Amino acid sequence: MSLFEQVAADIKSAMLAKEKEKLQSLRAIKAAFMLEKTKSGHGDVSEEEALNIIQKLIKQRKDAAQTYVDGGREDLAQNELSEVKFIEVYLPAQLSPQELNDAIQEIISRVGAQSMKEMGKVMGIASKELSGKAEGKAIAQKVKELLA
Repeated sequence: MSLFEQVAADIKSAMLAKEKEKLQSLRAIKAAFMLEKTKSGHGDVSEEEALNIIQKLIKQRKDAAQTYVDGGREDLAQNELSEVKFIEVYLPAQLSPQELNDAIQEIISRVGAQSMKEMGKVMGIASKELSGKAEGKAIAQKVKELLA
């Protein structure tokens, strides 16, 4: 079952269970998928595109929550963070810090990178291979740390 189909099925079950918060989050995912379908023109969203969309939605909500916290609106921040919990379910298991470190070490040795000048090469491969398994910010931070 594709991610798109899974979200559609979960929307139905959330409607039947009358889970308003979950339903709102799922509809946001479906809307983003539908937007990508129409934008791309090929009528379907690949699994990789779907994961990127979900990561983007999570990042948007985390950024919004931080903005609300900075503005003194804890109530709105909690709403955003609860949506993140419902959306994160569709991501593959996230790498632990040690697993991330090992994966990036392996990529660095495979590429033969020696300095920060080659960060772009490492990031290109790491971003592609670790997509959905770790946040881009965490990947970049670890690459900088290991190449420094």
